[in-house]
Amino acid sequence: MKIVMIEPINISMMKIEECRQRMEAEGHELIAYSTRAEDDQEMIKRIKNADILIIANQPLPSEVIRAAENLKMISVAFTGFDHIAMDACRENDILVSNSSGYANQAVAELAFGLTIDLMRKIKDSDQAVRAGKTRAGLIGNELAGKNFGIIGFGSIGQKTARIAAAFGCNILVDDHKKHQLGEELGVEYLSIPELMQKSDIISLHVPLKDSTVDLISADEIGLMKKDAILINTARGPVVNSEALAEALNKEKIAGAGIDVFEMEPPIPSDHPLLNAKNTILTPHTAFATEEAFIKRAEIVFNNIEAWLKEEPQNVVS
Repeated sequence: MKIVMIEPINISMMKIEECRQRMEAEGHELIAYSTRAEDDQEMIKRIKNADILIIANQPLPSEVIRAAENLKMISVAFTGFDHIAMDACRENDILVSNSSGYANQAVAELAFGLTIDLMRKIKDSDQAVRAGKTRAGLIGNELAGKNFGIIGFGSIGQKTARIAAAFGCNILVDDHKKHQLGEELGVEYLSIPELMQKSDIISLHVPLKDSTVDLISADEIGLMKKDAILINTARGPVVNSEALAEALNKEKIAGAGIDVFEMEPPIPSDHPLLNAKNTILTPHTAFATEEAFIKRAEIVFNNIEAWLKEEPQNVVS
């Protein structure tokens, strides 16, 4: 089988060579590109004869997939797969596996990092010191005893809940399925409107699909407490950015920590959140740790090996 890694997946050349040897020992060929393709035509050239494709988060449109006549399997070095034309995969009987779970800890940690920064005004405090100012106007809030709302109580949501519980927060979730962790942490199950009203911190951990686009819009934001904050390390389109920016600028809510946008950074200079008050913006870094990238590479190649043994795993199509 010809395996093509169409873009870098943030692992060292040493690790790539280990993976190459692992594949060659089974009689397969691995071609790994060190840069992203500049356009669709370049992508088509790269994967034209591929049997298996490895891709991270570069958009993979239907015309590229349909041009790869030998393509049978895609191993996505990412949790989300909304950047892949799944209709073309289904039409051509191409199996797609993702790398779900590789960044659970990384994303949960950044979600909480953004939370602490906003609650304790760390960014503003740093700027104050550098400008020769005092702590005036920088009195923060403690996390203990706060209601920490989690929308999306999957693996990452549960990791985040454990961290929040360790800080003494009360955990509120929108998922009404009974989880063992929920019982352990004394989770309170609420509808999204109830959670928005009651939470001091709201952290989003849902996948992007039709039902979650604009899940948090003006109506939901309007239910939040004036001193509440919103954290989004999930997907950009889950939150209506214009509605969020308006609420921040009118001081209807206290702040927001945003790692994801409607597009991959760099984001356009006129994006509404760039100049919104009381925000911390990060360029989609929640998943990006050295430890997570190593885990991801292992999952990517384990997915391929499992498929070759006719025991596919992490299947999304």
